[in-house]
Formats: sequence, structure tokens, C-alpha cells
Amino acid sequence: MMRAIAAILIGCALLAPSVADAEPYFAVRQGMKCVACHVNPSGGGMRNAYGNMWAQTVLPERRIEVSDREMWSGAINRHLAVGGNLRANGQYLDVPNEAAQSEFDVEEARIYGAATIVPDRLLVYVDERIAPGGSVNLEAYVRLSTADQRWYVKAGQMFLPYGWRLEDDGAFIRQATGIGFATPDKGVEVGFETNTWSTQLAITNGTAGGAETDSVKQASLRTEHIRSLWRLGASVNYNDADTGERYMQGLFAGLKTGPVAWLAEADYITDDSFAARRKLWAGLIEANWMFKNGHNLKLTAEYFDPDDDVDEDEQNRFSLVWEYFPIQFLQLRAGARVYDGIPQNDLQNRKLYFVQMHGFF
Repeated sequence: MMRAIAAILIGCALLAPSVADAEPYFAVRQGMKCVACHVNPSGGGMRNAYGNMWAQTVLPERRIEVSDREMWSGAINRHLAVGGNLRANGQYLDVPNEAAQSEFDVEEARIYGAATIVPDRLLVYVDERIAPGGSVNLEAYVRLSTADQRWYVKAGQMFLPYGWRLEDDGAFIRQATGIGFATPDKGVEVGFETNTWSTQLAITNGTAGGAETDSVKQASLRTEHIRSLWRLGASVNYNDADTGERYMQGLFAGLKTGPVAWLAEADYITDDSFAARRKLWAGLIEANWMFKNGHNLKLTAEYFDPDDDVDEDEQNRFSLVWEYFPIQFLQLRAGARVYDGIPQNDLQNRKLYFVQMHGFF
């Protein structure tokens, strides 16, 4: 059995241009690229065969063996594959001078589908959020790749390439840039993948998936150089909208030091959509310590300056999160986030405590 598993993993690794789960620290820890574990070359969303095998054999503390059953690869047949995520939360929110609130909620439930029309060349992909609320399409595109898998072009609705694709859309670097899992856009993307480089250029409407109202477009460029112990990347985004031009530029990096995987990102934004031009800063430093197999301790420090010309309006956020993978395809999380902003704004000084059960396949 283990020989068969090893053969599958090695075979998938050789077929992939070079790895990660929805959290980019996995890629830094493994010294690989997002495209090896995900159908989407820029990461996030549906896992491919290697990603599903890795989630069953490497990620969990222990694997539950099921006799006479093949391991889940996501494939229904040689042309069709499916996947999904469901995150259920319980949280406690403490805002100064307000009554504390607690609630249980479904953060999200997503279903993925991929149809390989021509093996290794032509793919149709869909990412649909089905809860909470009604069904919302996040990604829907067709992708054409070259025979050597170095170049691809895709068209439809997609997540924009910019910085680290964190699972937490509440992070300051995602809130400030406005680019995350909640803001896909319609357009085209060209990608270039080698063993040590990953680059994407997208031209989109610039409406975060909404209706287009003008003829101008948004351009997003992300490039990353990957090594086994470190990586360094840069992002640029320009959106010439009717409400005003918005220009973003950022650097991001990853480093592996023993059992700790580090992430960092800094973004500088010039935004003319305000009455007076604003210059914004956002930054993140994150340490992920795998202190035991299946256990990860995440410590994050974040910074946000909503207006560089205004003194003492900066905000900080600190997070401590324990992530536990007891068995294959299950993640348990418990954490606390402490916000530190201007004293006059109670919401900017809130504390959030949460637990989460995350099932994925």
C-alpha cells in the first residue's frame, strides 16, 4: 500500500511543473509552488491529484485507513474531477463599551469542478460558493496550456494575481488592496511557469465581478522566484476606474528556518477615488511553527496606515492561531485576534476569539 502511495506522489510531482494548499505557508514549508497542489496555477481553490494525496499522507497527524478503498484523488473519471470546502465557525467578539457577542456560523461552503477536455492542454473550471446565502460564482474560466505546460492563457472570471493568496480575507494586506477570495473579476490571464519562476498577468474589468460601466480596464501582475528554502516576489496593480485611478505595488517573501515557515508582505497604494488622494500602507509578518506532525502554530503581526498624510491613524492586528489536522481532510482551528487602532474608535480596538471546523476534499 505505502509503495503504491509513494509511486503516486512521485509520479504527480514529476508531472507538476514544480507546491501548496490554500495556505501559502505550506508552499514555503515544502519548497514548492501552488500549481503542484492546485488546479489553479496561482493557487487556491480545487486541489489536484497531488494536493489530495499530500493532504492524506503528509498533512494529518494520522491517517484513517479504509480497507478495499482507493485514496481520494478528486477524479470522477479521466476527464472530470470535483472538490469542496466547508468551514463552520464559533466566535466571541468583544468590542470596548459594547455588549459582547457570540455566534455560530457557516463561514463558507464551496464546490469545485474541473473538466479536462484535452489532457494537459484544455480545461474548464468552476468554483461556486453555495453558503452562506444563495449560490455565488467565484471562478469560472477556460484555460489553454502549451504542450510543455510553461505557458497558459485563461479567460472568464478568476481571482486576481497579487501578493500572498491568504485564506484570511480579513488580513490588512487583503482588505487594503481589495484583492481576495471575495473579489474575483472577469477578464483574461496569461501565465508563465518554470521550476523556479511563477508569473501571471491579468487584464480584467476592474469591477470585482460586477457589471462593467466603462471602457477602461484593470491590470494585475504577480511574479515570484522560488527556491527550496526561500522565495521572493513582487506585485503591481493598476485600475483606471471612473471613480479615480488606483495604483498598488508590493513585495512579498517566504523563508523556511527549520520547523518555522515565515511569510511577509508590504503594499503601498495610491488611491484617487477619495476627495483628496490617499496613500496607504499595509504589511504582514507571519510565522508558522509545525511543532508536531499535524499541528501548526500561527503567529501574525499586521500593520495598516489608511492615510500616509494623517498622523497617528495607524492600526495593528495580532493573531495567534492553532491549526490541527487530526486525520485526512479535516482541520480544526482555534485562535484569537487583537486589534489595536485609534482610541476613539472602539471597533478598531476589538478582540475576536474563534474556533473552526474545516472539512475539505
